[in-house]
Amino acid sequence: MSAAADATFADVVAPLIPTADVARLRVTQGRVIRSEWLKMRTLRSSWLTMALAIVSIPGIGIAIAWSTAHDWQRMRVREQAHFNPLADPMSGFNLAQLAVGVLGVLLIAGEYSGGMIRATLGAVPARLPVLWAKLTVFTTLTLATMLPVAVLTFFVSQRLLSAQHIQTTWDTPSVARSVIGVGLYLTVVAALSIGLGAIIRNVAGAIGVFVGVILVLPVIASALPQTWGDRINKWLPSNAGQALMSFGSDNTSLSPWRGFIVFCLYAVVAVVGAATLLRRRDA
Repeated sequence: MSAAADATFADVVAPLIPTADVARLRVTQGRVIRSEWLKMRTLRSSWLTMALAIVSIPGIGIAIAWSTAHDWQRMRVREQAHFNPLADPMSGFNLAQLAVGVLGVLLIAGEYSGGMIRATLGAVPARLPVLWAKLTVFTTLTLATMLPVAVLTFFVSQRLLSAQHIQTTWDTPSVARSVIGVGLYLTVVAALSIGLGAIIRNVAGAIGVFVGVILVLPVIASALPQTWGDRINKWLPSNAGQALMSFGSDNTSLSPWRGFIVFCLYAVVAVVGAATLLRRRDA
């Protein structure tokens, strides 16, 4: 890309504008972040999708906790034995990750589909600040909403389960890490979806790839012979990331923090690939 292509609007018109006003027109990372936040919060689809992600965790989790506590005495012994007082009420993250992934794709691939990306990159010719801004806005919003929602769901669900004395506590080993891990996992999902959306640049295609990577690959791997599946499954993106939400590890899964690091590396690869292609391809 030539130096002329990297010139901002302020660089071009600076000779025509009083010196005191030039700084006000210059493109900065902070201003690009504010612009992306403005675009996101003014789109109804963004808030509806984010609301689905926020509501799904407590909505599903509290419903599971309430129904389990209400029916506990009538449940079969096998059902009682399989009930996990932490994992079952937190299972709403499965729907939340789909909502977060779809919204991440829409935030960037939607601009390509609608042609708005030309105006965005025309205002920010350096291009990469746009990607960093989208990542900053969306991952910050995801962490700021999903983490407290996960904590709230935990405490409300455990209060309901305490009626049958089947609850767990925050002080139990691995519980705090597992609950906080829900927010961290969904934050990395947000980064991964932004990367995939920027690489594929097509809403339907990017959502399809996201669903395939997060949901379909583990199903396919589970159909493999057990010796193969045990070796492959734990390295898949969603399985690696969800190790952070487990009570521990065994021979078929990575340790919690090791798995989370592997999941973060998948997101980093997607973002680096998106940054590389954003610089090289035409809008």
